[in-house]
Amino acid sequence: MSDALKALQTKIGANPDGAFGPMTAKAITNHYVLNAERGAHFLGQLVHESGTFKYTQENLNYSTEAILKVFGKYFKTERDAESCARNPQALADVVYGDRMGNEGQGYLWRGRGFLQCTGKNNYSQFAADMNLPDVMTNPDLVATDYPMESAIWFFKRNKLWDICDEGVNDDTIKRLTKRINGGYNGLKHREKETKKIYKWLQ
Repeated sequence: MSDALKALQTKIGANPDGAFGPMTAKAITNHYVLNAERGAHFLGQLVHESGTFKYTQENLNYSTEAILKVFGKYFKTERDAESCARNPQALADVVYGDRMGNEGQGYLWRGRGFLQCTGKNNYSQFAADMNLPDVMTNPDLVATDYPMESAIWFFKRNKLWDICDEGVNDDTIKRLTKRINGGYNGLKHREKETKKIYKWLQ
């Protein structure tokens, strides 16, 4: 069972059993005032991105081989990658350290939340837009207290609700996936989950 989902269920007044199903989907949609189309797209994408609301922070515990596969452009040689293998802080500081306003603190501003808010600039914008200044002194709050809110903020800030409002179909799911993922990783799973949840919400 997902502790993150239990916490979310408690927040929205659903049965905190840590399992995702029709009643929780409806409770989330009602609590955050989403229509069926927005709710289905939003939750379908989150199910994929978060391992069904299980993960609220980025896992950077990579082997050398995985580092080269996922982050190869940041490492010139295999030996360079070896220095970050099974060392999440070292890996984050290399990959994120001088990007997104991180000022060398890549691990501090690693991805958190159900849609992985990443980088100091994004945390700062989220904190300002949502009037949550404590996030800047304790970014772990995005993982513990605001994983859903940060995902909603991402949809709003990137105008993804507009795509949701066009309906639930293969084209809209594909376009949302591109905007969220940067590619089409897990597209079939996203399509399956989005359409299933849409049936639950109708």
